[in-house]
Amino acid sequence: MDHLLLLAATFLLLNFSLFSEVETTTFKIVNKCRRTIWPGILTGADRPLLNPTGFVLEPGKSRTLRVPNSWSGRVWARTHCSTDPSTGKFLCLTADCGSGKLECAGAGAIPPASLAEFTLDGDQGLDFYDVSLVDGYNLPMLIVAKGGTGGAGCSPTGCLVDLNGACPRELSVARGREGIACRSACEAFRDPMYCCSDAYSTPDTCRPSPYSLFFKNACPRSYSYAYDDRTSTFTCAGADYFIIFCPLPYTSQKVLGLLKDTAELPLVNKTMMHMGRHHTRLSSPG
Repeated sequence: MDHLLLLAATFLLLNFSLFSEVETTTFKIVNKCRRTIWPGILTGADRPLLNPTGFVLEPGKSRTLRVPNSWSGRVWARTHCSTDPSTGKFLCLTADCGSGKLECAGAGAIPPASLAEFTLDGDQGLDFYDVSLVDGYNLPMLIVAKGGTGGAGCSPTGCLVDLNGACPRELSVARGREGIACRSACEAFRDPMYCCSDAYSTPDTCRPSPYSLFFKNACPRSYSYAYDDRTSTFTCAGADYFIIFCPLPYTSQKVLGLLKDTAELPLVNKTMMHMGRHHTRLSSPG
């Protein structure tokens, strides 16, 4: 999948307008899906808030946000959203934040949800970023760093594969006959072995499962379980970021099976591993 990520990143950088030079970081959130999405944003505890915390994004549209220095948090997309006519509450079938409104107002995504996770201006002045499927999956997603230096090459990362149709039945979330999300084994079974909790709360005791490997084999650069740090966390410095939902070219699980790209991913250092474990378990603001 590495060559697809690099191809998608090149395509995006050639076709999107360049960011202006600013002191703060910018996130350009792009909807390449065929349907409307409703991005949500959660800021980590004791970090400067990023607003808005939720908004609508029509197909083919984008929105650029100025991100505070030293920001840490998550970005995701809600799908199949509507306002309940009887209660007036805003509800989504996947990745809802439970606020009952367009803005999430400090609430995180209810799993399953594909997550873009960031810690800006962290250790040694580096940005740490990843795409996490630890809380399940609902949409393909790509992060592309623009204009940065240093770190682990400022590499693109994400999941370009539509996993909803191929999701194991016991993990699948469906709307009628249509798969709309894929749960993690932790959410589906509440077993400490899959949740990396209790007796399985260390890297030595919590190992990949057949379910986490389903996500990892499809999306080798994405987090698949809590201690999947080595090939899943990336760094950059001084960059702006594209966060693209349904990036082109994304493909299906069936097409993925025909690919034979086995190139190894770049390794990350111990500092990145430490940061990765903590920001995949981002807490809500106090």
